[in-house]
Amino acid sequence: MTDVNPDLDRLQPYPFEKLRHLFAAVSPAPTFKEIKLSIGEPQHPTPPFIQRALADNLAGLANYPTTQGSDALRQAIAAWVARRYAVPAPDFATQVVPVNGSREALFAFAQTVIDRSSGRAKVVCPNPFYQIYEGAALLAGAQPVFLNTLPHNDFAMDWSELPEATWRDVQLVYVCSPANPTGKVMDLAAWKALFELSDRHGFVIASDECYSEIHFDEASPPLGGLTAAAQLGRNDYRNLAIFSSLSKRSNVPGLRSGFVAGDAAIMKKFLLYRTYHGSAMNPAVQAASIAAWNDEAHVRDNRRMYAEKFHEVTPLIARHLDCRIPDAGFYLWAKTPIADTDFARELLRQQNVVVLPGSYLAREANGINPGADFIRIALVASHEECLEAAQRINDFCQSL
Repeated sequence: MTDVNPDLDRLQPYPFEKLRHLFAAVSPAPTFKEIKLSIGEPQHPTPPFIQRALADNLAGLANYPTTQGSDALRQAIAAWVARRYAVPAPDFATQVVPVNGSREALFAFAQTVIDRSSGRAKVVCPNPFYQIYEGAALLAGAQPVFLNTLPHNDFAMDWSELPEATWRDVQLVYVCSPANPTGKVMDLAAWKALFELSDRHGFVIASDECYSEIHFDEASPPLGGLTAAAQLGRNDYRNLAIFSSLSKRSNVPGLRSGFVAGDAAIMKKFLLYRTYHGSAMNPAVQAASIAAWNDEAHVRDNRRMYAEKFHEVTPLIARHLDCRIPDAGFYLWAKTPIADTDFARELLRQQNVVVLPGSYLAREANGINPGADFIRIALVASHEECLEAAQRINDFCQSL
């Protein structure tokens, strides 16, 4: 066989491929309709005005889009950033890059910033984590370093856990705030400590904030990286890039639309990489994205629907599984009384409810897998289905 990139052999199967194998021999309870709470795919209706904006701009399919997107799109994103994060609007020409969803951007970003020439490049990731971080590091020729987030410190990233010798080789740190799967939001003290480490060692910070608009207090939205930087006097956003998306905010995961914003010098290199990568956004998608970024009413409605589900479902599941309403995001991170894989498999068999074993979202580090004996429950289905699933999970736990 022709040789291919050997780093591909270092990639692990995606969590949902592992789940497929776990369930291969399981016959779900035929008396129940399947309720799928395993994948973080928003299922609330897409707002009609976004659909109209997409349909009304199909004439744009006759044109090649530019990689950097239209001025109108970047201006809409910059204006949203200013409103949402209470910071001066970033320069739409130099500090904002539209992307085809945050997933491809998070991957491509590592390819842009990692210098593999030393052979020692490291990328710090939270653990549990979004598996794109690991794959991006490996295919950029870097070694992932996993920083466990654990219940004893409220799932925070404790930078002091990594020795100075490790930090010297770190070139990129992925943070996820609000976190997938725990829902933890980084506070200003955590950002300050991370910025100080970045200044000392020169690494870049990639802040994945795609869950930032699913929160439960309209008066207190999650702190973002740009806000933290501005509050700490880092108005040039040096060595910082934030990643955001319309998928969760506006219930348009199929639109594949988001942005990266931050340090202008990094954005220039990232845009260069993307120009060769062929990652230009469809003009009709750009038009729909402008409409979405310019409206907040539908986002508040979306948050209300999630809040109602969390406030009703969480107490039901917490009767038997240790869990709580997260800082933000749409996941419950619940402790299981048996192995997480056994719990997920038997829950499907007995109750036809699909959840994701937490161990599939983590790697062993410092002798433990921090996702083991947890399950991730995505409250993305309808209100009625989520309540029904909670009752079935209760019934299953009582049978253990």
